[in-house]
Amino acid sequence: MRLLRNKPLHERVPTHDEEGNVLGDFMMLFPGLRDMTEANLLKKVDILSEILGQYKEVVFVDLNVPLNLLWVSIKHKPGLVLELSTYVKTRIPEAKLVGVPPEALVQKK
Repeated sequence: MRLLRNKPLHERVPTHDEEGNVLGDFMMLFPGLRDMTEANLLKKVDILSEILGQYKEVVFVDLNVPLNLLWVSIKHKPGLVLELSTYVKTRIPEAKLVGVPPEALVQKK
């Protein structure tokens, strides 16, 4: 896996899925990410890839190492933000969910 520099996030992040439905998103902060050795950074990337790759609802992922931020765009599914962020936090305990509206965290039955 290679780490690449890209255009600004607002130019790359999708806002709608292939059916035209609005996508949801969330961010997670990873304190100290930018200061890790390349080997440790790649381990974190592998963990994120393993977790996020299991979900067909995940449509876009951006890991901004200089800002220590992970951006994830997802298809709507009640409770998915909470599920994904909790799963990430169990594997990467220092990860912190950032600024998510409360309704995104509720699992509707």
